[in-house]
Amino acid sequence: MPYEPPPELAALSLSEIAELVAARKLPPVEGWAPQKTGDSEMRIAADGKWFHRGGEIARPAMVRAFSTLLSRDGEGRTWLVSPFEKLGIAVDDAEFVAVDLLAQEGSLAFRLNTDDLVIAGPDHSIRAAGDPERPALYLGVRRGCEARLNRSTYEQLIRHALERGGERLTVESQGAVFALVPRG
Repeated sequence: MPYEPPPELAALSLSEIAELVAARKLPPVEGWAPQKTGDSEMRIAADGKWFHRGGEIARPAMVRAFSTLLSRDGEGRTWLVSPFEKLGIAVDDAEFVAVDLLAQEGSLAFRLNTDDLVIAGPDHSIRAAGDPERPALYLGVRRGCEARLNRSTYEQLIRHALERGGERLTVESQGAVFALVPRG
């Protein structure tokens, strides 16, 4: 069956995005407990490109498939998990890149470089990191993995926060409030 990417965010309502998110079938990685561990010899670059043994994985379908198997443990290590083995994967910054934003009906929906859709909220928080000279914003995706907001999405989110006004630079999504300035 050929892959059909979801429509552009601007063309969707929040309820349509929620339906697409709910319909997404992901492998049950949380239920797998592989005993064998190793190294995948894979790396995710800061710009979201995937590499295996130094060569770029140029097939988007492979990247999308592998991305559904990612999990980050409590020590910050990222794993590619199957029912039979758990392989370490090097990550330069974050496992995903948020490439678009839609602010609608009190919620913030993001499209990732893998075409995943994520609605920020209590289960998918926005985290400010870095410092005033080099700030960075991250979105919780799943299983401890995050997406770093790319420059245009970062700017969209900051503009949205500024339109809200208030003393602090914050945004709200699904009832959760997120500070966009790193704690100093």
